[in-house]
Amino acid sequence: MHGTDQSNINLLARIIHGEARGEPYTGMVAVGAVVLNRVDSPQFPSTIAGVIYQPGAFDAVSDGQINLTPSSEAYNAARDAMNGWDPSGGAIYYFNPATATNKWIWSRPMTVTIGKHRFCR
Repeated sequence: MHGTDQSNINLLARIIHGEARGEPYTGMVAVGAVVLNRVDSPQFPSTIAGVIYQPGAFDAVSDGQINLTPSSEAYNAARDAMNGWDPSGGAIYYFNPATATNKWIWSRPMTVTIGKHRFCR
């Protein structure tokens, strides 16, 4: 389990806000779920902070958007993801097909598209 301490909720809300503000609410929850799915995967760090701050993992960390103040919607999405809602279908990656420059990501099996994000395993 990921725990529900406030620091994890805050961090998850910040990455959701940085990565998915302006996306449908379901897509915001799905971004949070991807972080939690990575925590549960042996391929990634075993903590929420470890996953979020893994070098190169999230553009919102690289470009500083993680430091923006999250919306109440981002906090709600973080709580929904922490409570087990996973609209990503078990995805451990997502990307925006309109802006993705990494060719490898296109090879990943898609689970669902929500808003501008394509979620993959």
